Amino acid sequence: MTRVAVIGAGPSGLAQLRAFQSAAQKGAEIPEVVCYEKQADWGGLWNYTWRTGLDEYGEPVHGSMYRYLWSNGPKECLEFADYTFEEHFGKPIASYPPRAVLWDYIKGRVEKANVRHWVRFHTPVRMVRFDGETKKFTVTAHNRLEDRMYDEEFDYVVVASGHFSTPQVPYFEGVKTFNGRVLHAHDFRDALEFKGKDVLIVGRSYSAEDIGSQCWKYGAKSVTTSYRSKPMGFNWPENFEERPLLTKLENTTAHFADGSTKEVDALILCTGYQHHFPFLPDELRLKTANRLWADHLYKGVVFDGNPQLFYIGMQDQFYTFNMFDVQAWWARDVMMGRIELPPEEELKANFDMWRAREETLEHAEEMIWYQGDYVKELLAETDYPSFDIEGVNRTFMKWEHHKAENIMGFRNHAYRSLMTGNMSPEHHTPWVEALDDSLEEYLRE
Repeated sequence: MTRVAVIGAGPSGLAQLRAFQSAAQKGAEIPEVVCYEKQADWGGLWNYTWRTGLDEYGEPVHGSMYRYLWSNGPKECLEFADYTFEEHFGKPIASYPPRAVLWDYIKGRVEKANVRHWVRFHTPVRMVRFDGETKKFTVTAHNRLEDRMYDEEFDYVVVASGHFSTPQVPYFEGVKTFNGRVLHAHDFRDALEFKGKDVLIVGRSYSAEDIGSQCWKYGAKSVTTSYRSKPMGFNWPENFEERPLLTKLENTTAHFADGSTKEVDALILCTGYQHHFPFLPDELRLKTANRLWADHLYKGVVFDGNPQLFYIGMQDQFYTFNMFDVQAWWARDVMMGRIELPPEEELKANFDMWRAREETLEHAEEMIWYQGDYVKELLAETDYPSFDIEGVNRTFMKWEHHKAENIMGFRNHAYRSLMTGNMSPEHHTPWVEALDDSLEEYLRE
């Protein structure tokens, strides 16, 4: 029997499991699927942990999730086409769920699919090797509960371990002697730690925007974000400001590129993440920047060095769960022989076409339509349930408008489900006043 190894049981890996289970449900004979997950439960980054640094087994903590995180995009833009929020919760819910609600939703689909027995928890992958003669992969896994390492052989490998867990950490002069708290966004857990503090955040992307907003919401004395290229430009509240790049730190004084200074208590580096796959040798390891069209991936999924190796969810993302789904369904169909890979010249021509278009993109709206077109291309080649991609894009446009209008109030808006057609209700409490992020409080009517 053909065997498939899936590395990671977060949203991308679970999409791959659901893709195979869907085929089996329709009567197809599927490969044997083994999923390796180093955490104790599935959900990837949405499986919150209080731990930072190393876990109880000495493994690097995977999670970058923090308390009080709410979705920073409408749930209507990430909804599974085969398992709606209404099916899971039994009613329409508001458009910006907290992490606990989204984790519950992600779990609900795979619990319904009954695929937990495919996952080996507490089992990080240590190495993957490929034999060019036998055309087989050998996966070395480590059962941490038994502290036992073992090898298994597979025909295909799907890397679904994500790329938002290994920090990119720049150096700033004086940081070694800074008399305050220093951390990367990966280790940020609780905004209440910074209540009454003057917080400096380096970065201008989504994590800087959201962590800054969280610190402000939970009582930081002030929030200053520092940008390298250009400011985010939102209508921040009075005690929230943007300044040019941090140049150095002296004791608790931050110096910026425009010559200004500010006294700060904490430095949070929202400086991005690396694509990091220490379990893969050079010839199998994806090396790319975080971009909408990742390097070395044909159709955004197939590794150009080995057509039996797939990567799911490795792009910079506007689309998330539903994009992972169409990638997983497409990869499944290649592995099951339903889709025959065209000659490499055609794959390269397709790659070059998407790369050329990516390089013309100038603003978020163009990027959203670009990624929607990519999802549409894969969707057309599989039996994943069709959904209104243009509608998703238009919802993203409304989201962009609402953020520009009120960065601290955009989560108060509601949108229509692209899957059921039903309008979502507005949340019962404005976001800035909603200090309890529990599932029970969010679903309260």
